[in-house]
Amino acid sequence: MVVAVPAASRAAACEQPVRVLICDDSAVIRGLLGRLLDADPAIAVVGTASNGRDVLGLQARARPDVVVLDIEMPVMDGLAALPALLRADPAVQVVMASTLTTRGADVTLKALRLGAADYVAKPTAAGGVAAGDDFRRELVEKVRALGRVAQRRRGGARPSCTAVAPPRWPSPPATARTLPAELVAIGSSTGGPQALFRVMRDLGPHFPLPVLITQHMPATFLPILAEHISRVGGLPCAEAKDGERILPGRAYLAPGDRHMLVAGDRHAPLISLSSAPPENFCRPAVDPMLRSAVAVMGGRVLAVILTGMGHDGLTGCRALAAAGGTVIVQDEATSVVWGMPGAVAQAGVASAIAPVGDIAREIVRAVGSMGASA
Repeated sequence: MVVAVPAASRAAACEQPVRVLICDDSAVIRGLLGRLLDADPAIAVVGTASNGRDVLGLQARARPDVVVLDIEMPVMDGLAALPALLRADPAVQVVMASTLTTRGADVTLKALRLGAADYVAKPTAAGGVAAGDDFRRELVEKVRALGRVAQRRRGGARPSCTAVAPPRWPSPPATARTLPAELVAIGSSTGGPQALFRVMRDLGPHFPLPVLITQHMPATFLPILAEHISRVGGLPCAEAKDGERILPGRAYLAPGDRHMLVAGDRHAPLISLSSAPPENFCRPAVDPMLRSAVAVMGGRVLAVILTGMGHDGLTGCRALAAAGGTVIVQDEATSVVWGMPGAVAQAGVASAIAPVGDIAREIVRAVGSMGASA
C-alpha cells in the first residue's frame, strides 16, 4: 500500500522543510513515526509505503531528502531496497529502522556499509521505545540533520537569507612541542560507523599503535560493530574488557553502557570500565576516555573526533591540546552531523580538520612526524 501525503510548507523562512518518506510494513509504526516527524515544523512527511518495492515507486514522485526504512518487510525488504534507493538518488539519506536484537544489529551494520546514513531503534507496536522523549528527540534530530545533508549535496537547493563568508576556525594554542603519540583515541556518534569503517580500513592491518574507540550506540550493536571494524580494516577489534592490557596494533571498542577509561601507567596502560553517570547524555562517552588517557599518557595521545551530534569530546580535546597532544577532526562537508567535530574546531584545539577520506593519512603523517622528532 502507498499513501501520498502533501508536503507542508512549515519551514523557517530561510530553509525548506526536510522531505521524508516512511517505509514500514506496520501501519501502527508508520502512523507513529509520521506523527512524531510531522510535529516538527522543519520536517514534512511526503509519503508512506508498506514495502521496499512501493517506496521505490514513490521515491521518484515524492523526491524525499530522507527515507526511514524498515528492514524486515514483505515483497522487498529494506536491505534489498536500500541500494536501489541510493542508485535512484545518490543524495538521499536512508535511516534504517532496526530492532534491538543481535540479528537486527548485524543487518543494520551491513546496511550502513552499503550506504545507509544512520539508524534508529525501531519502536514496538506497543510503543515501548517510542513512548519516551529520547526516541522522539533522536528520530527528529537525525532526520533534520540528514535532510540538510541531502539538500546540501544537491547543490545548494536551499535558499539563504544572506551570503555568509566561509568561517575561519582559530588555530590550536601554541605548546612547547607536540609530543609523540603512543595511543590513538577516536570518538564518534551519528554517522560514526561509516566514518569508522573508512578510517580503520585506510589505517590497515599493520598500524602500530593501540586504538581506543568510543561510539555512541546501543549495547546490542557494539559487539557486531567490533566484528565489522575488524573485517573492513584488518586491525583486530573487540569490545574492551576491564583490566586488560592496552597493546599495540589492536583496537578496543567501548562496550555498551560503560565508560572506557585508561588506567595503569604510561608504560603499561590498562582498560578500566566505569559505570559512572552518563556525560553529555551518553554512556559510553568520549570525554571520560580522553581525560583518562591524558591523565595516564600525558600529551602522548592522538585524538580523532568524527561525525556526531552534540559536543562530547570537547573537554577531553581541550585537556589533550593543553598537554601537548594532537587533535584531528572530521570536516563539515563529509560529516553526517558536524556537532562533535565542529565544537572542537570552533574551540581552536584541532591540529587538523580533514575529510573522512584523509583522516587515516593525517593520523599516519602525525605519528610518523612525531616519531622522527622523538
